[in-house]
Amino acid sequence: MANLYTVLSDRFLVNPSRIALKTPDNTWTYQQLHNLVGQMANWLDTLALAPGARVAVQVEKTPQALALYLATVRAGFVYLPLNTAYRESEIAYFLDNAKPAVFVCDTNHFVWAQPLSMQSGVAHTATLDASGQGSLMTAIDTCESDYSDANSRDDDLAAILYTSGTTGRSKGAMLTHSNLISNAQTLNDYWGWQSDDVLLHMLPIFHIHGLFVACHGALYAGAQMVWLPKLDVNAALKYLPSCTIMMGVPTYYVRLLAETAFDRELTQKMRLFVSGSAPLLIDTFQAFEQRMGQAILERYGMSETGMLTSNPYQTESEQRIGSTVGKPLPGVDVRVVDDNQNTCVADQVGHIQVKGPNVFVGYWEMPEKTREEFTADGWFKTGDLGRWGGKTAQGQSIPANYLSIVGRSKDLIISGGFNVYPKEIETIIDDMTGVLESAVIGLPHADFGEAVVAVVVAQPDVAIDTEQLQQQLKRTLANYKVPKEIHLVQALPRNAMGKVQKNLLREQFSR
Repeated sequence: MANLYTVLSDRFLVNPSRIALKTPDNTWTYQQLHNLVGQMANWLDTLALAPGARVAVQVEKTPQALALYLATVRAGFVYLPLNTAYRESEIAYFLDNAKPAVFVCDTNHFVWAQPLSMQSGVAHTATLDASGQGSLMTAIDTCESDYSDANSRDDDLAAILYTSGTTGRSKGAMLTHSNLISNAQTLNDYWGWQSDDVLLHMLPIFHIHGLFVACHGALYAGAQMVWLPKLDVNAALKYLPSCTIMMGVPTYYVRLLAETAFDRELTQKMRLFVSGSAPLLIDTFQAFEQRMGQAILERYGMSETGMLTSNPYQTESEQRIGSTVGKPLPGVDVRVVDDNQNTCVADQVGHIQVKGPNVFVGYWEMPEKTREEFTADGWFKTGDLGRWGGKTAQGQSIPANYLSIVGRSKDLIISGGFNVYPKEIETIIDDMTGVLESAVIGLPHADFGEAVVAVVVAQPDVAIDTEQLQQQLKRTLANYKVPKEIHLVQALPRNAMGKVQKNLLREQFSR
């Protein structure tokens, strides 16, 4: 039996006086963080929640927000992080689907969050704002910091991460304490984490990259995190000289490379730059290596699995190769198969399937979908297309045990590190006045990796204002889902079976 928080705190409390978090305004030692976590866990216990109760959270990134996550798993409940960009209609779905017992929202959203909570049967609603204040902090003020960790079993749920589907609403990936512990321990060893590391943390903490990969790495090592609310190039340049690790999405590296001050002298202490959540353009990889004298480490993971593969950390005998995601991590099995489940040979594109202690246990309240996404012999179908070995676009040979992601069989778009699923946006556009039908595609973008683009067919004799359409979408969708461009066409290209040929649309509008 192992509670994730117990495993993490057994490591970071070896040196409780060490700085855990450094914000632009304050510092937190591990003892102070541990005490705050204890207060929040005691508060959760006062609510008399049922075992396995969900705690939904949509708040800005603060030390208090991190403590709330840790308190939830410490107390044996299930953490449900929600993207801060989600709008009211999107939050309504998550509350209805997950049926959380607690919803902690930003103070500015309480006016609409409270009615939604009541409508969905959420028993307790609290607030936490960007300054770390709110009704949550008032409530825990009288709570003790001493707390006995819940005796969680390995297969008890620790978190549910919602990941959208191409044919419907979002799916909740259920992750256990064991899933998260195994990945934290593997990455700690593989990436050489040490207690004297300093992580530049600019990622959001509502998805796997910032919350699990980055935070668990630092916490398990007892290392320090420079805790910035979001990407801030000037702040990054200020703190980089004292940091040893940085994790980011490709956009972060594009923005930093645009600064002449970002050079080898500034980053003398940096031992590891990690990029993930979206494809890193080879131009960015090469420009970074040329300027910085070291290569960005690209890796591959999913909300359902944590990290699966990684380019090597030790580069004395192995090379980091741009446009690949490296080798399977220790304890993780990866295979590439064709449509008939036959193993693909080197350089043959096929479906990526995975197995390991890090792989989730299924989708929340979707047993049939869960069965569909696993093979008869227990491998999870990632929905991604890949190949072993081969050559890069520049002709460089790739070792046969290195994996390259070449496409996504589910039409997933990754923009700025966030997953965007076309079906969700198409459904909304198709319901708008004057629209006959639409197709949403992703096109290469130097900054965001991929840009969301909509192709729209108007109803007969109707003139559509694309700027007005875009403004309507901004009021409905999170900003990263809103199409950067909207193109009007007479008809969508279709094959003989009537399926829209998105590959032709990508070719047409990427010129």
